[in-house]
Amino acid sequence: MQTADYIVIVLYIIGIVGAGMVFAGKMKSSKDMFAAGGQSPWWVSGLSGFMTMFSAGTFVVWGGIAYKYGFVAVVINMCYGVSAMLVGWFLAGYWRKLGVNSAAEFLQLRFGGSIVQFYTWFQGTVGIFAVGGAIYALSKIVCALMPLPVGHLLADPNTGMLSVPFVSVMLCVMVILITFSGGLWAVLMTDVLQFVILVVSVIFVVPLILMKAGGWSSFIEKAPEGFTSPVAADFTWWFMAGWVIIHFFKIGGEWGFVQRYTCVPTAKDAKKAAFIFGAMYLISPLFWMLPPLVFRVLNPNVDVEQAYILSCKLVLPAGMMGLMIAAMASATASAATSQLNVFAGAFTTEVYQRLLKPGASDKQMVQAGRVFTIVLGGVVIAGALLIPRYGYTRFILDLTTLLTGPLVLPTIWGLFSKKIGIKAVWGTTLVGFAAAAIVKFGLTDGGFLAGVGFLEPLSEWVVSHMRIADLTSGILVPFIVLVILELTEKHEHPGWQRVMNSKQAFHETEAVQTSTMPAVMVAITLAVIGVMMTILALINRAEMKVLLSFALTLYAIVAVVFFAIRKAGKN
Repeated sequence: MQTADYIVIVLYIIGIVGAGMVFAGKMKSSKDMFAAGGQSPWWVSGLSGFMTMFSAGTFVVWGGIAYKYGFVAVVINMCYGVSAMLVGWFLAGYWRKLGVNSAAEFLQLRFGGSIVQFYTWFQGTVGIFAVGGAIYALSKIVCALMPLPVGHLLADPNTGMLSVPFVSVMLCVMVILITFSGGLWAVLMTDVLQFVILVVSVIFVVPLILMKAGGWSSFIEKAPEGFTSPVAADFTWWFMAGWVIIHFFKIGGEWGFVQRYTCVPTAKDAKKAAFIFGAMYLISPLFWMLPPLVFRVLNPNVDVEQAYILSCKLVLPAGMMGLMIAAMASATASAATSQLNVFAGAFTTEVYQRLLKPGASDKQMVQAGRVFTIVLGGVVIAGALLIPRYGYTRFILDLTTLLTGPLVLPTIWGLFSKKIGIKAVWGTTLVGFAAAAIVKFGLTDGGFLAGVGFLEPLSEWVVSHMRIADLTSGILVPFIVLVILELTEKHEHPGWQRVMNSKQAFHETEAVQTSTMPAVMVAITLAVIGVMMTILALINRAEMKVLLSFALTLYAIVAVVFFAIRKAGKN
């Protein structure tokens, strides 16, 4: 990378943190900090949800799978879109109608405090820890582009590149600063900024890299056999079906995504937030995956985890490459800001307010939220430093397929079932965890059940179909447990009426006017980046056309945004 890239990266990160701090003054209460005061525009919540899912694995996990296996990565990502659309139809609006500020508040009403405490501590540590792995993975590929002089303090002695642990920790610190200062508003805002920058950047990468490959027809001709198949290796149609179901649970019931439905003014807005999330994932995966797909025919011998970043490096000029790296890094960090805000909120309400200081004032709640943000930020840093020993791609796939169902399905079931209670939730969670342990550590090669004679056929099937076995355990086991408990329980659980009372109270609340401040900040930020690219175009004459085109695209987006703001103001 060149000096211009480093300058752009530093300025971008300063700008993102600064944008988050703009919202510090809005943090008057815990609802402001963890639910955006119920005033988030639906499009902001929808794009933030998209970025939360997108950033966790697009560049490293699915970019690597696209480079290695081909178009199957596109289909896997489109499954997220199907799941999100189903959530929009069945769950998102219902979450908002309940009148709760978070999934934790619903669980407290519906099932009581014990399961909320368990979810808060388990997901607030394991889930936050997992996010650190995403930060490490991207730090690894970014550092591969940053050579340092021999003996430099920040250099990795083995590679001579910028130290991966150092970059991981710095990204984690950025995450903590954004979430600490501006709460959910800052998280939503930075997600939208990163979305716009990434979209515009990849818009330029795709045609440039296709030109390098000789066009679309040439790319398809040169692609390896089976590269355009929608399924490959372990990623079969059965896997795709299971992936849709698992992510219906995840997007519909996981706390970070539920927060996107409860922070908007109305149930209709919540549905629209889920629909824009789903539409983006149905339309855009081919667009996002094309750089590593095309790069496979240009250079088939690189580390799969670095394929995405190297494809961008091949075609982007100085300055734009720095912007792309900064946006990729901060987009991955956005998954951490989302999780950090959710679980800082959970610890603040469920541990600090409920157990330690029931009479806490709004100011004390905000202060406690910031303390928990820092503490959980330390857990993110630990994940960034420790997960690499297990393998990030493997960790994400195992965590998602095995544990999402047992942790989230009881919550979704409780939205509609009058009968299940706390025993059903605990039973489903514990049986699901036990099934996951048996599949992962008992029936695999060398597992504690591998030598049991009558289980050998099952063990052989699990080893041969590991991805399907994980999904079967994660979906069918908790589902069967809940069906049995639903059929055997004869009485309505008291928590159902508490939830219905909350739902009625929400109907009596008037919807608030959504804020235009996020749109204004997006426009200003894009205008500043456009000016930076214009200056770079004047300096770098060799790449003037690309840089000026990029700047003009940003100016056009700014004009459209300001037109929309003005129109909204008149209405």
